[in-house]
Amino acid sequence: MRRVKTEKGQKAKKRIIIESTLVFFIILAPFLLKVYELFPDDPNASIVIFGKELGKNGWPDYQVYFWFLFQKVVPLYLIFIWFMTCKHWWYHILLLPIIMYAFQIFEDIFDKDYIVDSENLLWLLPICVVVIPFVYFIRMKLYDKHVHGIDLEAMDAELKILKEKEELRKEREKLEQRKITLSKKM
Repeated sequence: MRRVKTEKGQKAKKRIIIESTLVFFIILAPFLLKVYELFPDDPNASIVIFGKELGKNGWPDYQVYFWFLFQKVVPLYLIFIWFMTCKHWWYHILLLPIIMYAFQIFEDIFDKDYIVDSENLLWLLPICVVVIPFVYFIRMKLYDKHVHGIDLEAMDAELKILKEKEELRKEREKLEQRKITLSKKM
């Protein structure tokens, strides 16, 4: 009995730590949107982190670059938290904005053509082709079951029973035909 209580206590403690961490990151979001102000607005400035100079990737200065970057990073991690904690049937649809933001960040950091947020739809299209029908299929099944009261498993069971009844009826007709032919012979 004591062991069960300690396991429950450990689970509760772990849950409190995880949920507190998530709350901390959610509270941190508006402050991260202002982080860009910490970077220099001088176009000739350079930032060195761990001995490596950060590039501006074609932006006029670091403030603009990090403003743009954090406008993508903050929604990305907030939607990711939503995706990981959502208990609704439609949570898979959140993959689309997650992938869109992740691709935009990747494009901004690693692409050297200085054109941002371009042709994202073409890269997202294959993912949309998989995710949207999957989510719609789940929605359709739930809608049929809970709104129309159509339970496909119950319908299958009922159809199976009807088939068996039909087979029994045919068997009974055959037996009656045999009975009639046997009575005529006698």
